[in-house]
Amino acid sequence: MKIVETYSHLNGLEYLLVHKPKLWRDLQGVIKAVNAGACKTKVSKEKTMPGRMLFSPVAMNQSFKDLLSERGWGESRVSYWVTKDARLIRKTLTMPPAEQKQEIEAAGESAIFSYNQTDFVKDRVAIEIQFGKYAFVAYDLFVKHLAFYVGDKMDVGIEILPMKSLQSQMSSGVGYYEGELYNVVRQGRGVPAVPLILVGVDA
Repeated sequence: MKIVETYSHLNGLEYLLVHKPKLWRDLQGVIKAVNAGACKTKVSKEKTMPGRMLFSPVAMNQSFKDLLSERGWGESRVSYWVTKDARLIRKTLTMPPAEQKQEIEAAGESAIFSYNQTDFVKDRVAIEIQFGKYAFVAYDLFVKHLAFYVGDKMDVGIEILPMKSLQSQMSSGVGYYEGELYNVVRQGRGVPAVPLILVGVDA
């Protein structure tokens, strides 16, 4: 595969190039090593393109997972406790999980355990490979990356997306770079409040 476009939000790419250039080269190598042609294994059952061979998101995700794992990228979780009281959540947001639970229960509220998981983290850089439905991309950008940043588990988040040219050869409903770039830019320069790099790839 190849990188076609990148977008740096809150200087995410600049931070990586200055402070962790090896990780950026690492990711470029992984993308180049993914054999997209070998992932064109899905037979379409959709009415608009019956029988057409499509790129399989499952196969592409597996290729990325294998290559990133070989290079030391691994899963990470951010755990936290939530409750129905917004004021209490603001108070406990930056506390360690154990203290969050104690504070919520001390206030007489129920503490509900929750977490966010990222499949690929290395040296405080998190990667999400998103060849799934567009709703998952919004969750990555506006919830998951932000949770890891606020939780002090990462400095930069990277979202890898298909370009429209690749997405058009996949099942319907898959998010794509141009559309998600529009969604990020539309929010304004400071939202989401986490340094990000959007990476658009093609076969």
